[in-house]
Amino acid sequence: MSLGERIEAAMRRLNGVIVDHPRQVIAVFLVMTVVFTAGIGLVTTDTEATDSFTEGLEEQEALDAVNAEFEDPFAADSESTQLIHTGGNVLTKEALVRDLRVLERIESRSDLRLETANGPATVVAQTLDPSATSISDQRRVVESATNTEIRATVRELQDNQRFSRSLSTDFNPTSASASASITVVSHDVPAGFTSNDLTAIQTEIRTIAEEQPGDIRAFGSGITSAETAQVIGDSLTIVMPVVVVLLLLFLIVAYRDPIDLSLGLLSLLMTVIWTFGFLGYSGIPFNQQMISVPVLLLAVGVDFGIHIINRYREETVKGYSPIEAMRTANNQLIIAFVIVTVTTVFGFGANIISDLAPIRNLGLASSVGIIFTFLIFGIFLPAAKLEVDSFRDRYGLPEFNSKPISSEDSALGKLLSFPARASQYAPVVFVIVLLLSGGVAAAYGSSVDTSFETEDFLPPEEQPDYVTALPEPFAPGEYTTAATINLLEDRFATSQDQSVKLYVEGNFEEDHALTALAEPNSNPPDSLAVGDGGAARPQSIVTVIQSYADQNPRFGALVARNDRNGDGIPEHNLDRIYDELFASPAGDRAAQYLTPDRGSAQVSYAIKSDATQAEAAVDARSFADDFRFDATATGQLLVFDAVTDVIFQSAIQGMLLAVGLTALFLVIAYAVLERKPMLGIVNVFPILIAIAFLIGTMRFLGMSLNALTATILSISIGLGIAYSVHATHRFIDEFNESSDAYDAMLSTLTGTGGALLGSMLTTSLGTGALALAITPVLGDFGLLMALSVLYSFVFTVVALPPAVLLWERYRGLWSTPGTSTTA
Repeated sequence: MSLGERIEAAMRRLNGVIVDHPRQVIAVFLVMTVVFTAGIGLVTTDTEATDSFTEGLEEQEALDAVNAEFEDPFAADSESTQLIHTGGNVLTKEALVRDLRVLERIESRSDLRLETANGPATVVAQTLDPSATSISDQRRVVESATNTEIRATVRELQDNQRFSRSLSTDFNPTSASASASITVVSHDVPAGFTSNDLTAIQTEIRTIAEEQPGDIRAFGSGITSAETAQVIGDSLTIVMPVVVVLLLLFLIVAYRDPIDLSLGLLSLLMTVIWTFGFLGYSGIPFNQQMISVPVLLLAVGVDFGIHIINRYREETVKGYSPIEAMRTANNQLIIAFVIVTVTTVFGFGANIISDLAPIRNLGLASSVGIIFTFLIFGIFLPAAKLEVDSFRDRYGLPEFNSKPISSEDSALGKLLSFPARASQYAPVVFVIVLLLSGGVAAAYGSSVDTSFETEDFLPPEEQPDYVTALPEPFAPGEYTTAATINLLEDRFATSQDQSVKLYVEGNFEEDHALTALAEPNSNPPDSLAVGDGGAARPQSIVTVIQSYADQNPRFGALVARNDRNGDGIPEHNLDRIYDELFASPAGDRAAQYLTPDRGSAQVSYAIKSDATQAEAAVDARSFADDFRFDATATGQLLVFDAVTDVIFQSAIQGMLLAVGLTALFLVIAYAVLERKPMLGIVNVFPILIAIAFLIGTMRFLGMSLNALTATILSISIGLGIAYSVHATHRFIDEFNESSDAYDAMLSTLTGTGGALLGSMLTTSLGTGALALAITPVLGDFGLLMALSVLYSFVFTVVALPPAVLLWERYRGLWSTPGTSTTA
């Protein structure tokens, strides 16, 4: 007995268990459902939008290593809150008092851990009265000042960098006006302080700010994290009811029988329960990307369900008894289901090779879910269908509609078979046209963008009308992060929440070390040229020395004595200057930029607000080469840029792996089962064309490969191959009976074609419902999934017939002597 015959015998034995012992099968599956239900309570939620993507990356590890060398580095990114004030003029006496009242309330709350506050109001107050150190004192100073004094002080401060950097680009010293300002609140946090603690502080500060008159908003990483967590719940609340309603409507059309419909829905529910239970038991967290998993599983489950019920009905209308009809239908379909499951696992599971943990988790969860889908729809559903029909017979319950979706004589059947009828005259021309058009689409789409930004995971500033009009409990919460980010980019010269860092190694006690550190700043790349005259605006040990020299005359004299060229940067006796600086009140700040052994330093550079992540990353890496010392570009922006590169690599590698494994498996499967290996290549042909058109569509629509859409290429192969596999497998059955490829393809398209159409409609609309999600990352993924399914169906109907006809024409050339019918 050959391997193929042994596999077919094993499948028949499995089918015998399903058909002959349906009650036992049902009992086992219900028990397993109870077991997996218990695991749902163990599911955790990942609310960090970006952190999980950077774990294990070399760039992130390098940044962590840099952080470990400095005392309290990058504190402004992780332990501060920004208060952003907008209005007609935020420099009036009334506006400055509002800022100080918010700060005063924060200062009065010990749990909000205010350490320092720096903004226009605090600078104006301390300029008016240097002894006003507390927020309450500063408020009283500003309240007692006249409007004329306030305006004069603002004009006096126009050259003060700390003051001007906190104001929008429309700052006018003459009129003492600006439309926006930023006040940075630094927090004194203890050891063990977590992101959840920061979220609690920042959300409370946001509440305080909103209670004040005027437009004052709080912003920070904690608020972003909170809104990311809220997005998951809101997206599920909006998307899943739509998915369920759409699936229900089309399943009603496909099944046209309430009992069959109930069985299909029960099987779908069991699939979701099993998958979520697996997430709980395995410890895989649920995040935004995971929202796509139940939608994908529902799509594949619908496909399996429609095929098994439709194929069963094709046999029952011929007069066979339910048991014999199911035995025949399942014998034909179960191998197709196995092939579809394996190829879908290859497509979804190809993402497991990604270097990004969330994409790996998505690949693992969806792959395991597909296996569950096969078990439930390939074993449980046929057993349940037999038991239900037996129950119907015993109690005389009517069948509402048991006809298959289409037949050869129906209008739908004729429409689906039209490509086969047309291509019979010139299949070579059809294949060449498809190859050329697919090549053009792939070449056009090869320039599709790749991105990774926090904004991908957050709702846009302006929500569509269908979202804002939703009633409770479907109405989403309020989101402010996107609007705040847009405001910062529009109103301020530099990005307030992003910068690039240079990690510089060398001996910083040798003469001219500080000059070497500052020298490149006069001619930086474009995205770093935010200072006067196109210079860079760094924060480094040099700026700390200069700042403290301005504040302390004795230290200033020391610096001046060792500054031979008068540029404010000392060239000699640097060891003594460092000793004096680190022993001064400015020592803590100096420790952020220079290590105690004077062997390494970091320099922080502001970037232009309109510079893209990729531009800033390229410029930072190029700028690092301009330093005399060994300099390495790092920082959060560089990490995000590295994630972008990995996303692109994951997309391409995942697609190639999925295509390679799928094609190899199909060639082997058809060789073992049918002795027709080249049908494996024919089987893949329609999906390759579909993927080519999908990539081209992405670029045409302006979509990018991001944290979720990067998986679309391999997932599309896994999901779309089901259409081609079902059609090819049915074709083989028909071809083995008639030995005529054209007639076999007509029978395939008029029979299985109807099930494919029903599956396409439910799947594309079900996955397309993700386009209604309130975040771009989910919306784009949903739209692309719908297009992927549509393309897979269309090219299965259009591209498979001519490919099959060519296979029949040339299969003798691919066969060894004596096996001319086995190619």
